[in-house]
Amino acid sequence: MPIRLRTPRLILREWRDADTAAFAAMSADAAMHEFLLPPGEEWVTRARRHWDEHGFGQFVVELPGEASFIGSIGLDRLRWAVPFAPAVEVAWRLARPYWGRGYATEAARAALEDGFYRLGFEEIVAFTVVGNRRSRAVMERLGMVRDPAEDFDHPRLPQGHPLQRHVLYRIRR
Repeated sequence: MPIRLRTPRLILREWRDADTAAFAAMSADAAMHEFLLPPGEEWVTRARRHWDEHGFGQFVVELPGEASFIGSIGLDRLRWAVPFAPAVEVAWRLARPYWGRGYATEAARAALEDGFYRLGFEEIVAFTVVGNRRSRAVMERLGMVRDPAEDFDHPRLPQGHPLQRHVLYRIRR
């Protein structure tokens, strides 16, 4: 049965085939790459496979009456070796026209509640590049806490890459 979450302003739903083009258009915006690597063509396929394998994942975020796709927000099991693994992370990508309106916080809060109460996770993490103040502010508004001793170098990025150093935030149920 498809999972769908509703917040006061948003709908979080599973992926449809038509969402791939909207995700690609959002991802083509250079502003998306200030703190995120380009996701690659297989990103949506992996996101959909994650849902099939785990029963949760990145939701498509809709703004009813305005846009059927404004980004993706949800939970993922980490796919690479990091010091705090195994872990489930909450993550988000919103199209630039929807930044600064509180949608990331609202949708991420719904994803966290789903993770804690439907899925039963005890802890969820989030991480970002040190300089990504907007995402860090979302993490803090969600009640997530950072321990600077847990900051890490992203294992998928080469030494010296400008996006290599990351901060880790955690929240417990």
